[in-house]
Amino acid sequence: MTWGALYAQLGGVNKHSTSLGKIWLSVLFIFRITILVLAAESVWGDEQSDFTCNTQQPGCKNVCYDHFFPVSHIRLWCLQLIFVSTPALLVAMHVAYRNRGDKRTMLASNGTEKTTVSDLETLKKRRLPITGSLWWTYTCSLFFRLIFEGGFMYALYFVYGGFQMPRLVKCEQWPCPNKVDCFISRPTEKTIFTIFMVSSSTICMVLNVAELGYLVVKAMLRCSARSNKRKHPYTHSDSALLDNSHLQNVKNELLLTTDSHSTTKMC
Repeated sequence: MTWGALYAQLGGVNKHSTSLGKIWLSVLFIFRITILVLAAESVWGDEQSDFTCNTQQPGCKNVCYDHFFPVSHIRLWCLQLIFVSTPALLVAMHVAYRNRGDKRTMLASNGTEKTTVSDLETLKKRRLPITGSLWWTYTCSLFFRLIFEGGFMYALYFVYGGFQMPRLVKCEQWPCPNKVDCFISRPTEKTIFTIFMVSSSTICMVLNVAELGYLVVKAMLRCSARSNKRKHPYTHSDSALLDNSHLQNVKNELLLTTDSHSTTKMC
């Protein structure tokens, strides 16, 4: 799957997400995937060829490189983006399942002849509210996004001992004859890109936390509104109608009383 195909799949999810979710998708593709494809791959393209050590011992350079770079930054970030984007595909699957169920219901109730193509297109393009089972799916996807983002950021920090690329590393791995000095190509540029990718990941995590809090607050407000309706089944308009009918009854009673008094006097 290419990055364009992934964007096409996530674009369908973007239609059913909140405003914060749309911002998250923009940050993901503009500041992470685009930078990764256009710039970061060229920066790390010479990481092994220009990794030099001050020894001619066969195999020493390869062993030292494998020791200090067990996983390439590019491959680690690609894995991170794939894992982070996967929970959003669960929302797309949930929406597709709902649309297919509603399509079957529509065809069963109206018949295939009465159901037009425009009705099916409207059903496909509609925006589902994030309530009910879709709320649980969307919330779980946000939760897994946060786990994957935090896990990969910790892995990057743990594997490389921080987010700064060193200029010089000292290697004592076999078959090196002694402690050798190895030099990394363009460490400053790689440090800048690493900090940029980590900052973008942090922004995505903040957006996910904000969106998760927003969904939880909205769900609590809906629950409180439903509980208030159960406690007070009559709305304000119903009470107003009751008050008006009560006033009308009082007026009618007064009119009847006045008419009876006048009749008595005439008698």
